[in-house]
Amino acid sequence: MECKQALNETRCTCTYPGCKHHAICCDCLHRHKAKRQLPGCFFPPDVEKTWERSFEAFARLVGEGRV
Repeated sequence: MECKQALNETRCTCTYPGCKHHAICCDCLHRHKAKRQLPGCFFPPDVEKTWERSFEAFARLVGEGRV
């Protein structure tokens, strides 16, 4: 499968500076899954900027109806 990095660049909302996985979604997902996290694009902008990307943080947001 061909990576659609150019297209992903237009959608990637990650604000982590210098991330080598930026817009390479398959690598990003694997990296975060190994840490029990979700990528920043799963979170609202105000939460994404905190870099708190745990499954638990996402579950709280779901419970609050924010995602």
